[in-house]
Amino acid sequence: MVNIALLTPCLLEGDAVSNDIMGMYNCLKKSGYNAQLFANSWESLKIDYIQHVNQVNSFIIKKKDILIYHYSVGWDIALEIINDIDCIKIIKYHNVTPPEFFQGINADYATVCQAGRKQLKLIADVPGALYLSDSEYNADELHSMGVSQKNSLVIPPFHHIDDFQYVDADTSVLDKYIDEKVNILMVGRLAPNKGHSALIDAFDVYHKDYNRNSRLIIVGKHDERLNIYTTSLYEKVKSLGLQESVVFTGGVSTASLKAYYLVANAFMITSEHEGFCVPLVESMAMKVPIVAYGSTAIPYTVGKAGLVWEQADPYFMAGSIDCIATKESISAILGEMGWQRYQKTFTNEQIESKFMKVIKSIE
Repeated sequence: MVNIALLTPCLLEGDAVSNDIMGMYNCLKKSGYNAQLFANSWESLKIDYIQHVNQVNSFIIKKKDILIYHYSVGWDIALEIINDIDCIKIIKYHNVTPPEFFQGINADYATVCQAGRKQLKLIADVPGALYLSDSEYNADELHSMGVSQKNSLVIPPFHHIDDFQYVDADTSVLDKYIDEKVNILMVGRLAPNKGHSALIDAFDVYHKDYNRNSRLIIVGKHDERLNIYTTSLYEKVKSLGLQESVVFTGGVSTASLKAYYLVANAFMITSEHEGFCVPLVESMAMKVPIVAYGSTAIPYTVGKAGLVWEQADPYFMAGSIDCIATKESISAILGEMGWQRYQKTFTNEQIESKFMKVIKSIE
């Protein structure tokens, strides 16, 4: 039997890359494959079927065995394994955030990202490897580094969006935010590549020029190592006089996240760097209209199922939100277009079909 190893530096609860790895693992096990997860750390996950990375060489022992490496940060150990081991190699590319975003905010983040970008050139040059990318944007980046298009496929990441149908929305969130206000939602960790400053600027224009009876809800974990960034956001909100209209929720449960999507009139994002952006797909699945700055992978993920601007112009963004908030027919059309795109392209069933087709073609 073919052994399939899934390799990543760390597995974290609620992390998009970790969700993709777990999705791969679950569908491989369901299909009867002898799959095994390998990582360097997984402390936050209470599961006992992960092995340490130093056990990979005792699991991958045949040329027909398969190693799937999820690449999102530089990791010397994985590079050594990939170069030394004799097997079929698949690299899933999730993109690496450019270090410039973290300079002046956190030196460790900047160093890790810089190492990741530098090591990417070596990752893109693994002989005989098959490359899977979350998005066309990621694939294009690999192609620019010499990866052949015939050895490159786009497969969106597995996710936990299906869980929304199995959990009840947090009623405390519904009770608090279902009122007469227009709720604009953003979901994403508080990190400098996410462009929250431009988001707040756009909301400021909408709130003051279009509708004072409005609220911006920012859902996302706060990392203490990025305190300089988060403090700047709080100060910006205060300087604009928006303290009563901008809500930072921090990290939330699945039940609460579902509730925030249910109370949202629109989802707005001004992120400057995304390798895929799962919250966009969550919005589509929940039929929440999307307004976005079309940076990096965002246009590929949204497609035609949202209002995407080439610039993060606050007036364009605010006008788009007003259009959605005041014209119910446009809101409904955008919501339905998002739902259709989700059903056609981004369900776990669709992703599993594409992924297993790849595995069956190479085993």
